[in-house]
Amino acid sequence: MNTPGATDPGRIRNFCIIAHIDHGKSTLADRMLQLTEVVDARQMRAQYLDRMDIERERGITIKSQAVRMPWTVREGANAGDSAVLNMIDTPGHVDFTYEVSRSLAACEGAVLLVDAAQGIEAQTLANLYLALENDLHVIPVLNKIDLPAAQPEKYAEELARLIGGEPEDCLRVSGKTGEGVSHLLDEIVRQFPAPTGEAGSPARAMIFDSVYDVYRGVVTYVRVIDGKIEARDRIKMMSTGAVHELLELGVISPEMVKAPALGVGEVGYLITGVKDVRQSRVGDTVTINARPAADALGGYKDPKPMVYSGLYPIDGSDYPALRDALDKLKLNDAALSYEPETSGALGFGFRCGFLGLLHLEIIRERLEREFNLDLISTAPNVVYRVIMEDGVEHVVTNPSEFPAGKIGEIHEPVVRATVLTPNDFVGAVMELCQGRRGTLLGMDYLSTDRVELRYTLPLAEIIFDFFDQLKSRTKGYASLDYEPSGEQRSDLVKVDILLHGEPVDAFSAIVHKDKAYNYGVSIAGKLRALIPRQQFEVPIQAAIGSRIIARETIRAIRKDVLAKCYGGDISRKRKLLEKQKEGKKRMKMVGRVEVPQEAFIAALSTSEGPADKSGKK
Repeated sequence: MNTPGATDPGRIRNFCIIAHIDHGKSTLADRMLQLTEVVDARQMRAQYLDRMDIERERGITIKSQAVRMPWTVREGANAGDSAVLNMIDTPGHVDFTYEVSRSLAACEGAVLLVDAAQGIEAQTLANLYLALENDLHVIPVLNKIDLPAAQPEKYAEELARLIGGEPEDCLRVSGKTGEGVSHLLDEIVRQFPAPTGEAGSPARAMIFDSVYDVYRGVVTYVRVIDGKIEARDRIKMMSTGAVHELLELGVISPEMVKAPALGVGEVGYLITGVKDVRQSRVGDTVTINARPAADALGGYKDPKPMVYSGLYPIDGSDYPALRDALDKLKLNDAALSYEPETSGALGFGFRCGFLGLLHLEIIRERLEREFNLDLISTAPNVVYRVIMEDGVEHVVTNPSEFPAGKIGEIHEPVVRATVLTPNDFVGAVMELCQGRRGTLLGMDYLSTDRVELRYTLPLAEIIFDFFDQLKSRTKGYASLDYEPSGEQRSDLVKVDILLHGEPVDAFSAIVHKDKAYNYGVSIAGKLRALIPRQQFEVPIQAAIGSRIIARETIRAIRKDVLAKCYGGDISRKRKLLEKQKEGKKRMKMVGRVEVPQEAFIAALSTSEGPADKSGKK
């Protein structure tokens, strides 16, 4: 019944599960895999679709995973009808929104999952708006109804008011016990539309993900829109014009299963044996070389990096390995962007763009684990636009690119942030946002005890420890979501850190004028503790232009030259001390301060506000 490649499009349902972090997407996906019997009871494990070690350790989904499941309707007028369900389990974290947007483009429907004990949260709203933008049919579902703290009636009303429907329309399930899951699968078949496409037209398939396999090369995941792709066809990538012979195609169920062909509406994989990772771009259209399509599909909007950070190998000889690793990771994570850069202190590395601080942390961890690299990452910063007095414009992604000379104005990126919080904490949230140069756009009461606050905030103010502060001030109840919202003119300065009078580019930062002094004092204090004492005195200074705003001094190591003097005249002692002083002065003239690698790692990692370790927003 479920022969891949021979499926009538009318029986296919493509859908994804969207939710806030920790609302039970992966657990619900596990129950669906068990009910449809695509995973053997022996192989079943919790969070089956979370394949990476990092995902399993942190309990979060980082990569969306597609899986094909057969289902026979059990209830209602259509009982006995068989269907093929293509499900995509998506991440919930704001930093992986690009994964969600690509998954939505491959679907006709979305299951909106809400925790019956926690209710609607910021990321629930963000993902819902993404689904509505893509014209998807949404089924609201309350999960975790088996919990003692669950309040399904209360949150069903909230959901109905948000989507526009009746509270009875909200399905109630428990991903843990499996209650209500078979009814949900029946509703998916009944409510979601079947994919539409021209079966007789030239083949067009959208690449929505890809992964690198050491033995098989690039594995490309596609959703077929029109026509049909058969095994051994020669396929063509429409953006690059590259032509490859298909070695294998098939479906993911949830392991790879070979198929003779993929037709309209089907989701599957293609293997061409190509090892060059640049040949397969997410958002590209695949067609048949012998009968190519005239127009490519729309593709995806390119993600805009929100945060930039430099990644440098601790061992300089690892630079080529880091370049290859980034190429392969880019294939698996299309939101990552990078370009080579050099630093006087750290050598050769890459300037990488990320969607957020957790994204940065995950990418760095994956590079270290999957490719055995030891890396230093510089403090994260955002992109500034600097306009000089003579009208010349500079785009600054790194403090070392900050132009010298007379500056007319500086523009920094701002975000529109949505905070959902119980109304007891409104004052604390407002105080935090105003302390971070935020502007209140408005507030709404979603229910009697939950408030939605909307703020415009500078991106630079929220990429450090804003989220940690928000959680601690609201006892963990608030949730945050943000999206880019243009830029604003700001009073910013570049703070340089000078060691022995020489600027060290890795420690420079662009900060607001009011916070420059605090930054200078804190980093100078850290370096004083981290840099070993030299034979001569070393001043550590923080400067804005030529004006010193903070200073710490590392005292010189001194030999006790008075040890051999006992008794006698003070002038003998003074003569010896003066002689030592002259020697130290000469040393200072020619001395150079070598900053040990450990000091860089410690200063840069502690100057980054700690990212949210659990990954839960």
